[in-house]
Amino acid sequence: MKKELTNREAVRMAIDNAMKNDKRVFLAGEDVGKYGGSYAVSLGLLDKYGPERIIDTPLSESGFTGMGIGAAMNGMRPIIEIMTVNFSLLALDQIMNNAAHLLHMSGGQYNVPLVIRMVTGAGKQLAAQHSHSLEGLYAHIPGLKVLSAATVQDAYDMVNLALADPNPVILFENSLLYNMKGELDTGAEPLPIGRAKVMREGMDLSIFAFGINVFKALEAAETLAKDGIEAEVVDLRSLRPLDDEAIMASVRKTHRVLIVNEEWRSGSISAEIMARINEQAFYELDAPMRRVCTEEVPIPYAKHLEDAAIPSPEKIVEAAKAVMEEA
Repeated sequence: MKKELTNREAVRMAIDNAMKNDKRVFLAGEDVGKYGGSYAVSLGLLDKYGPERIIDTPLSESGFTGMGIGAAMNGMRPIIEIMTVNFSLLALDQIMNNAAHLLHMSGGQYNVPLVIRMVTGAGKQLAAQHSHSLEGLYAHIPGLKVLSAATVQDAYDMVNLALADPNPVILFENSLLYNMKGELDTGAEPLPIGRAKVMREGMDLSIFAFGINVFKALEAAETLAKDGIEAEVVDLRSLRPLDDEAIMASVRKTHRVLIVNEEWRSGSISAEIMARINEQAFYELDAPMRRVCTEEVPIPYAKHLEDAAIPSPEKIVEAAKAVMEEA
């Protein structure tokens, strides 16, 4: 069945369906209940499922994330919502030292089927503390799977894929995408975790992106096409594991690479992608790889400065043309 929804509605529908079909599933986090979620994702769910399954927690990310880990180890299927990714740093000990490592440290005896949803990204004038993009930090940690939905279809499918996984999965949701509309086919076979998706075919240049930057890359690709440059846009979708096969296939097709990433440039996942291409497909490259990342500054509050700091279609076009001009 196909319908047009926003990303927010798609995530809510996925959680609603999961809770309806599996009494082990519950949602916990700050303001997820009476307030309906800081981004209105869980609006209405408290009335349907009650406070034992839609749980408003104290302001203690370490505490309620640890609660989710314990519940997962005891047969439940928790969804933990962390309001913004910067707050997740308060739960990093729980996420890395417990959720990610317990299967290994227990000799395979304890799975932790935990889903953690985090809001990421800049662009809403929320200033430095609430505008982080830390996907690469979590993608660095063995034992986690890390996903980033761009489309409405993925916003829905990734909740279901994460809940079905026996190990911890982190879902990054960009706040600017919540109102974006798209088509959802609830009967479609979900693209598995670990698979990228080509969003636009092209022969001249590969642009790798995820989350909101997929749409910025697609907009840039339309501009580039007017100048005779056909860019291929690949939505990475899964950041751990990365889809090396799809990445290298695109590199072998276009021989030129641009990576768009809202993290800071230093130590970002874009650097990891460049390293993998260098290791696996170096001789396919006809030009040095380039990146469009956030400037190496805390995200400013002022709108014009915030816009200048983060990736934009205009920056992507400029960088793409620079790659094409390289010998």
